[in-house]
Amino acid sequence: MPKILVTSALPYINGVPHLGHMVGCLLPSDVYARFMRMSGYEVLYIVGTDEHGTTSEVGALKEGMDVAQYCLMNHQRHLKTYQDFNLSFDFFGRTSSDQNKEMTYQIFEALDKNGFIEERTIKQIYSIDDQMFLADRYITGTCPYCGYDKARGDQCENCTKVLEPTDLINPKSAISGSAHLEVRESKHLFLNLPKIEPQLREWLKTKEAYWPDVAYSIALKWLKEGLEPRCITRDLKWGFPVPKKGYEDKVFYVWFDAPIGYIGITKQWADEKPDSRNWKDWWQEDKDVYYVEFMGKDNVPYHAITFPATLLGTGENYKKVDYLKGCSYLTYEGGKFSKSENRGVFAADAVTEFAPDYWRYFLMSNIPESSDTSFTFDLFAGVVNKDLNGVLGNFVSRVLKMTASKLGPQVPESGTMTELENNLLKSLDEHIKLYFKYMNMLEFRKALNELRAIWVEGNNYITAAEPWVVIKQDEKRAGAILNVCINLIRVFAVLSAPVMPETAQKMLDAFGLKLSSESLKNFDINVEIKALKGGMPFEVGNTLFERISPERIVELKAKYGSAQS
Repeated sequence: MPKILVTSALPYINGVPHLGHMVGCLLPSDVYARFMRMSGYEVLYIVGTDEHGTTSEVGALKEGMDVAQYCLMNHQRHLKTYQDFNLSFDFFGRTSSDQNKEMTYQIFEALDKNGFIEERTIKQIYSIDDQMFLADRYITGTCPYCGYDKARGDQCENCTKVLEPTDLINPKSAISGSAHLEVRESKHLFLNLPKIEPQLREWLKTKEAYWPDVAYSIALKWLKEGLEPRCITRDLKWGFPVPKKGYEDKVFYVWFDAPIGYIGITKQWADEKPDSRNWKDWWQEDKDVYYVEFMGKDNVPYHAITFPATLLGTGENYKKVDYLKGCSYLTYEGGKFSKSENRGVFAADAVTEFAPDYWRYFLMSNIPESSDTSFTFDLFAGVVNKDLNGVLGNFVSRVLKMTASKLGPQVPESGTMTELENNLLKSLDEHIKLYFKYMNMLEFRKALNELRAIWVEGNNYITAAEPWVVIKQDEKRAGAILNVCINLIRVFAVLSAPVMPETAQKMLDAFGLKLSSESLKNFDINVEIKALKGGMPFEVGNTLFERISPERIVELKAKYGSAQS
């Protein structure tokens, strides 16, 4: 069995993660990592904060803090938010670590030695009012290709076209809003992508058959439009100083060292955990490693083109992504999330309103895999009320309460399987196989449809079996029906665990059980349906989910603002 390496796009250190960030890369990476662990694979799940660049310098300036302390504070804030969402990463690191500095220098020096680094004099935007060179993302204006009037100087998020700041129409400083800008010349280092392009094309061809369209089509678009050398240095103070004569006063551009951060953070993990494997087991000596990346579509170009090209250019055996899961955007009520304008649900706030599994299930069942999806509170409440409360929660509560009141708080004895049970097991087997298939293929919407269908089968069975009627004539048969239903609760818990880990454990708590680390390995419904034996005690416990009332929906809409384009 291969080892599974999982990484997610590294969140910007000063960003406030909202539901779109969660579902675009972080949450699906966690669900996949959990599923693969439970299926018996050795998994390394790496996440961390992206800490360099003007973003950090400007954020620290606004807070009146030292940049390093500002990044540490926000790193801890990000960590808490993701822990609250129950992300199960093996290590949450930092791109500013000594380990990432070491890896960035090694990779740069290999690229330079192999002739893929060149010097160029470029024109940069200097803000006279801000008294600083502006990083590309801190220059905004109108995209010359699609006309979007809020394009950044590095990329238009509307058409995904990569830009230079000087391409923008009517540029202005995103820091001060000043249009008092001038172009100044500065000498910088570039990664010669056209020179690496032949290797890159051959590598990318191997992904055509099975990468999702969101990822492969963007990569292909870049190649068709033609690659250009990309600047990898900047006139900033915060970052890794460039180890090359004449460039000591410059630092590496954040897009260069941030993806290398996956390797650097893995090394940080290995260095800080003496009992862990060597980082090279995952990134160089990789014959048995299957590497999956999770990205929002705006990050796809850097991970489908520039980062693989960077690794290819070293001439060394660095592990490159096997499967790139690209996602489209989640919008808020059809518009953009904005913390400053109090519009949209942000991750830290979300878990104060509802337990994380409400959000985890909703987001994964509505993940924007092929096109943008809009979050609305009406849709959210509908999914919670129908699927979680009405289908899953109602089944668990109904079965345990009925059994306890009619037969006592012990699992009833099993009985002979009738045609009704055999049909149930046949249907469950079909849905479970599809659930496993889609989870392995990272087609999460389809997988969640199958998970819900599995819950529905349990409801259909108890409705057809009518144990509340049967018990009046045949208590033993009624007990056998409820034995099947109680075993279904455990089955539902195990299958739901990658998506809703807290809820899964609550379901198992009723029987005093803990979730097994490999409980999905060799999963066979014909075996699992007999796991809980007669006489085993249980507790009814509390309701798993609460309905969201119309009044609460109105309250939430008012609290989190209305969307604007």
